[in-house]
Amino acid sequence: MSDELRPFHIDIPQSDVADLHDRLANTRWPSRLPGEGWRRGVPLAHLKELADYWQGGYDWRRHEARLNEFPQFMTEIDGQDIHFLHVRSPEPDALPLILNHGWPNSFIEFTDLIGRLTDPRAHGGDPSHAFHVVVPSPPGYGFSAPPRETGWTVARVAGLWVRLMQRLGYDRYGVQGGDLGAYIAPEVAKAAPDHVVGVYIIAGLGLPTEADLPELTDDERAVFEQLQQADWMNGVPHHALLRAAPQTFAYGWHDSPVAALAWMIQKFKEFTVADKLPEELIDRDLILANTTLYWLTDTFGSSSWPMYDSTGFGWPEGQKAVPTGVYSGAPGIRRLAERHNTIVHWPTDNPGGHHFVAMEQPDHLAADMRAFFAKVR
Repeated sequence: MSDELRPFHIDIPQSDVADLHDRLANTRWPSRLPGEGWRRGVPLAHLKELADYWQGGYDWRRHEARLNEFPQFMTEIDGQDIHFLHVRSPEPDALPLILNHGWPNSFIEFTDLIGRLTDPRAHGGDPSHAFHVVVPSPPGYGFSAPPRETGWTVARVAGLWVRLMQRLGYDRYGVQGGDLGAYIAPEVAKAAPDHVVGVYIIAGLGLPTEADLPELTDDERAVFEQLQQADWMNGVPHHALLRAAPQTFAYGWHDSPVAALAWMIQKFKEFTVADKLPEELIDRDLILANTTLYWLTDTFGSSSWPMYDSTGFGWPEGQKAVPTGVYSGAPGIRRLAERHNTIVHWPTDNPGGHHFVAMEQPDHLAADMRAFFAKVR
């Protein structure tokens, strides 16, 4: 096994970009089904407009150049090739920090957040609260190699990250996570409690379930009822679909960019907390950059392992090895979260209209992360 850290530069062949444009131009569009708005899925007119822009207005090369401004590397850990960003702060005493992205997302989730963390001085923040940022891509995501066998778990991925931080020479560091990252981040703390100073979760801890109903107060029952009515609780059940037949769906995602785009927009819409389109909360080009990365790296199927390697769905629980902070507790209940976490940071007024807060609210997220890690560093 090699401990080598190999510099990495994104350089997608032009033939791959041209093929994407050709496939978009030759889309065989279905007819519109009856039903208003999003009742039958992504509206035909909405997707056509977005696909037309993807083909003729969106510029992958511009985003490729922007991503290549971040120092990137590949390294092999336990036979698995891992891609990661390693952006050191100009502040020498900065705290190392692992950022764990969600699904269906990628390291692109943190494009607008990284600079605010590494160089707070340039963004009106306190330079003593700076971070050296490490953004690894889990197996099957982005440019990391896909899993070669079944049996992957978030704990196994966390073990890779511990090894990665050792390889980078970091002995003491923080960990962040949202969505899939909210499952991975606590496992890093469990695996290396003497090295992790704190775990920061975007949201998802303390979510009430039917099993909690007998002990909930009236106010907490109201939270549970609101949770059951949320769009992201009643949309396309991707956990069940990808547990059952990920290979079946991968044929469409890998052959038709419009099928891939429809899937991505469906999920980004369901993950929209506010009654708005995802493009109204998150820059359209950023959504398309993430979709394009999935398409160009053939990772729509390989990124599904958190679902197909699981036996069911459960909310993230967290850990008690180190202190925990959250960006937004709602609709979680702090009392329930404290069953499995030592909560030291639980704000109730952070803004956010989308599940992927880093893409929507990078300024507020960076400020809140600095506030939490100032308490534990």
